[in-house]
Amino acid sequence: MIGCIGKFEKVSFESFTEIFDSKNKGGDKFLKTMREIYDSIKLPMRATTGSGGYDFYAPFDIEMEPGTEVVIPTGIRVDMPAGSVLMIAPRSGSGFKYGVKLGNTIGIVDEDFFNPDTGSEGHILLKLMNHDSSDTINFKAGDGIVQGVIVPFLSFTDYDRERWEENGLIERSGGFGSTDR
Repeated sequence: MIGCIGKFEKVSFESFTEIFDSKNKGGDKFLKTMREIYDSIKLPMRATTGSGGYDFYAPFDIEMEPGTEVVIPTGIRVDMPAGSVLMIAPRSGSGFKYGVKLGNTIGIVDEDFFNPDTGSEGHILLKLMNHDSSDTINFKAGDGIVQGVIVPFLSFTDYDRERWEENGLIERSGGFGSTDR
């Protein structure tokens, strides 16, 4: 697993824009703005050779009033090797200094979340929450906001096989939230 083969890449422009409010879509101004944002998306990277996490960057300016939450389309997907997951958490500065939390505490991106065979483009969305009671938090486009750590996982092969034989093998048939359908 150390030095494994995988990569981060952008999702399609269509996948990036589909999360935005549909009533704002379609206009030339909207598409031009979205194209500029999409074209400027920075792929995640480790800041140093000793960094365990890949920093994810704000694709556009974000303002979070106290006690509010925002869903951020990163425009990013990850192609990971078998037996690994991407765990996402706030960067130290975001969490410790500003009280930013992820809506699901720790994000888990499964190895099969991006799967062209099933139509899952694997777009990683972030739900950030401002738990501060008095300060507005601002991130500028390009600021690091969260970090992702690629981690190997273990499984109970015989146990899984027995469950799949009893209940039918479940293969991912979509993206976010699809494994419980």
